[in-house]
Amino acid sequence: MSDQAVTEESDASTEPSVVVSRIIDQPLDTVWSVLMTKKGAEALLGRGAMLGDKGQTWTAADGRTGYIRSFHPKEQIRFWWRKNESTEASLVDLQLSSPAENQTEVQVEHSHLRPDLDPEYLRGRWESALERIESDCF
Repeated sequence: MSDQAVTEESDASTEPSVVVSRIIDQPLDTVWSVLMTKKGAEALLGRGAMLGDKGQTWTAADGRTGYIRSFHPKEQIRFWWRKNESTEASLVDLQLSSPAENQTEVQVEHSHLRPDLDPEYLRGRWESALERIESDCF
């Protein structure tokens, strides 16, 4: 298992984003299966929320809400994420790959960040989500 987290700084041509990745010593099928469980979805979206197909909305118990923009099994899930109905959405892109046999890299990139979103908070949030997903793989 290895962790890597990067926060990209904004300049004139890019917007700030948070990128967190983790290599899980399990096959892609196992990691995907965990993501498709209630616990896997809640690790990403929040308690009470479930992942769905492209175009489906989701709501977590804490008021976070969004909808699935892209859903490609075992490759990518992209979703809009916002703190509540009255805030502007930011974009979360989860990518899966298999760098070696029986290993899966999971990368989360959170972009379109509003100025009031703390990149350090988001980095910790996504690191915790990946840690929960990894622990559920074993």
